[in-house]
Amino acid sequence: MVLGKLFGRKKVKEITYEESKELARADSPKVRAELASSPSARPEVLYYLAEDASPSVRRNVAGNSNTPYQANNILASDEDEEVRGELARKICRLLPSLSGEEAEQVREQTIAVLEILAEDQLPSVRAILSQSLKDSLEAPKHVIMALAQDVEEIVASPVLEFSPLLSEADLLEIIAGGVASGSMTAIARRADITEDISDAVTASMDVPAVAALLANKSARVREETLDQIIDQAESVEQLHEPLVMRVDLSIRAMRRIAGFVAVSLVDKLVEKNKLSKDIEKELKKQVRERISSKQNFSTEEEQEMGLEEAQKLFKMGRLNEDVISEAVASKQFEFIQAGLGLMADVPMKTVKSILNSRNGKVVTALCWKSGLSMRLAMKIQRDIAHVPPRDVVNAKDGVGYPFDEKEMDWQLSFFSG
Repeated sequence: MVLGKLFGRKKVKEITYEESKELARADSPKVRAELASSPSARPEVLYYLAEDASPSVRRNVAGNSNTPYQANNILASDEDEEVRGELARKICRLLPSLSGEEAEQVREQTIAVLEILAEDQLPSVRAILSQSLKDSLEAPKHVIMALAQDVEEIVASPVLEFSPLLSEADLLEIIAGGVASGSMTAIARRADITEDISDAVTASMDVPAVAALLANKSARVREETLDQIIDQAESVEQLHEPLVMRVDLSIRAMRRIAGFVAVSLVDKLVEKNKLSKDIEKELKKQVRERISSKQNFSTEEEQEMGLEEAQKLFKMGRLNEDVISEAVASKQFEFIQAGLGLMADVPMKTVKSILNSRNGKVVTALCWKSGLSMRLAMKIQRDIAHVPPRDVVNAKDGVGYPFDEKEMDWQLSFFSG
């Protein structure tokens, strides 16, 4: 039989054109499939086999480097997912060799097939392209951009994390346009990302991405950006360990982090940074005081003591911004509640409800009613009311209240009556 002669195990014999035609019309799909995979198969025969009834034959045609552009173009829209996947792998393998003037036309034809595959209806086919082209310098830039902006994470992530063709400007544009769910983490893992990219990742409030950014030793992160992450991290446990393990923390940042992470992580912080005995002592004392304040919070005795002290100062006309600020710094919760109630002329029960609401706007309104500065109102939101970082109301122009009197009264009306 011709098959046995042509496809021996040890050596593949050169197939003549007449033999190719005979094999292409064979009844056995196995014979046609072996012909389709042969490196000596003629382009015109492979073109004929590109529309074979057997998917296995078409898969082999898709993977054959001799298959002409016209056949590749047909296979790019094949109904079989594996055929299109095999074609995608082959096209990506061929790209690096398609350079020089002689290959220019072939390259253009190959890119046309690549463009069809980049818009394939199945994410798995597009993902093959992304995975194959993620390190490529020869891939068409517009195809890489299309893959990076894909709505599926398995497609977008490989090129977002690794493609050398994506510039800082490209990445910022992609982030601004919205990335696939989960793909922000891929950007955060890129080698040597700039401060602007780090800012954009942080601004996304994507917790896994921010954690990946912190773990990325080559990522450049501004100190102000790190401060924003620390603000967010207080109420997000997933960020605690990545923050502690960050290699470029200042002493000021470490002090802040020690104010909310677990004792075991403070130990890691001290050990990793080889801190002086004085700083180590300070951080551990900070942890002990934090734990102690939580254990003693809200006893009846302390509530009465806080109320009595606030009433005493109020009657003397000495209950003011400085006194409340000191109480915030030392976390005197009961005194602060009583003081705000007296200064704002709001019932104690209402003050407690407002501070427990974790609503930045209404806490801000209460501070305004109490005659406090907006700067102190921000501290009370974060440190006393534990408003989530994304909901903290910030000062207008760095100093003023951002709402007018009508808005303040409207916010407080939810807790009155």
